[in-house]
Amino acid sequence: MPHIDNDVKLDFKDVLLRPKRSTLKSRSEVDLTRSFSFRNSKQTYIGVPIIAANMDTVGTFEMARVLCKFSLFTAVHKHYSLDQWQEFASQNPDCLEHLAASSGTGSSDFEQLEQILDAIPQVNYICLDVANGYSEHFVEFVKDVRKRFPQHTIMSVLFIFPLPAFPFCYISPVLLCCVTIFLVHLIMILDDYP
Repeated sequence: MPHIDNDVKLDFKDVLLRPKRSTLKSRSEVDLTRSFSFRNSKQTYIGVPIIAANMDTVGTFEMARVLCKFSLFTAVHKHYSLDQWQEFASQNPDCLEHLAASSGTGSSDFEQLEQILDAIPQVNYICLDVANGYSEHFVEFVKDVRKRFPQHTIMSVLFIFPLPAFPFCYISPVLLCCVTIFLVHLIMILDDYP
């Protein structure tokens, strides 16, 4: 018999970003750059924590080329070939620190991810795309990715995500509200998964 959870649930409409008093005299004094250190990958990311999602019309190399100029991050969609990745990497080496290679949870997706990360070792971030973050298949897939890429920071774009299913997630309040062009996605940093 299915379990129905009757607790109060919050949604994006329940979030209120309330300004606070500031000593700044001008918007030009604002610095959005932040630093995040990740437990398992031992990496530190320095940049503006806004991520273009890995949708095939948003997470593009063109988007990455523009956003990296402002230290913004792009989760590149999974449909680029290895040749396209290599061409982009050779022409835009300065962008590689601000992007993630994306993968679905299928075996062919994982093989392509391996090829890309082996060919372009400067890419240090992995974005896993899944519709059901609570599935056992996804949990096992994250374990496999962590085992194969222990030095990479793993993130995920999730559409359905019950938090109790992922006690290993590091959730930054800033990363929680990641912006894409038409959709708001929840991007979780899965790097705290052992």
